[in-house]
Amino acid sequence: MTVVIHWEAFFQVLGAALVGTLVVVGFYALGLRMLVRSGHSPVVTPVEFTDAITVISAKEAKRAAKAAAKAAKKSPLSRGQKTIALVAAYGCFALCAAAVLSGILLIVVH
Repeated sequence: MTVVIHWEAFFQVLGAALVGTLVVVGFYALGLRMLVRSGHSPVVTPVEFTDAITVISAKEAKRAAKAAAKAAKKSPLSRGQKTIALVAAYGCFALCAAAVLSGILLIVVH
């Protein structure tokens, strides 16, 4: 019994995985950047964990939310530029979702 490796197919899958990863991570990072530029910085509320994970207190979360609101007020962008940045952020997140869905469709259809 001989094992045959189809190197061309292997490199096609490798290339598709690398490109897909770069697209999803790149557009997600760009979307977060545009979201922050538009003045809508995401603030995550603290969660209680049972292990040795450091949890921020409610006071620290409130301080972070206050700092984010203050930074949003100090933005040098005009109202129109903030709107454009917000639309760009949603567009980047939509492209991330489209890339993930196209990957799932490729797996399901083929």
